[in-house]
Amino acid sequence: MMSIELAAADWWALLAQFLSLSLLAVGGAITTAPDMHRYLVTQQHWLSEAQFSSSIALAQAAPGPNVLFIALFGWQVGLNAAASSGLPSWASALLGVTLTMVGTLLPSTILTFSVARWGHRNRERRVVRAFKQGMAPLVVGILLATGVILATTQGTSTDHWPLWLLAAVTALLVWRTRIHLLWLLGAGAVLGGLGWV
Repeated sequence: MMSIELAAADWWALLAQFLSLSLLAVGGAITTAPDMHRYLVTQQHWLSEAQFSSSIALAQAAPGPNVLFIALFGWQVGLNAAASSGLPSWASALLGVTLTMVGTLLPSTILTFSVARWGHRNRERRVVRAFKQGMAPLVVGILLATGVILATTQGTSTDHWPLWLLAAVTALLVWRTRIHLLWLLGAGAVLGGLGWV
């Protein structure tokens, strides 16, 4: 665990960052992970690389919505700031969770509700159909950027070629077959458990 100092302005900045990222979360919250990494790890140094990666891994492995990794980011930031804030660690962690989750969920929920109602009323209009088709490549590109961020935390040297090969084979299987994703996740878990990747 790291020890960081957060003033009231820093807590507000954390909320503002997640409020703005919420509007970029096209394709799910995970698509904003590269910018979260830039802000939390690289720019502010509120999380370590290990805390960032393990938060995503834990949230993706747990049952439930994939937005749980954002709650874990807030939790980790709160725990890291607990010693300097004078708050008990659980209160600081809950503050971090609340700010990151409210920031992530509030704008996107309001926007999604409003746009979905408008889009449903105007679903036959050409502009609505074009918008839906145009968003697909954007989502794929953002997901690829997320994958690169997560993969490079494991290293980019040739020592990690099995990990890169597994990622490429999995992407190819998802693209070209109808194999259920749970089978691919299970296979990856077995390969990881055996120490092959």
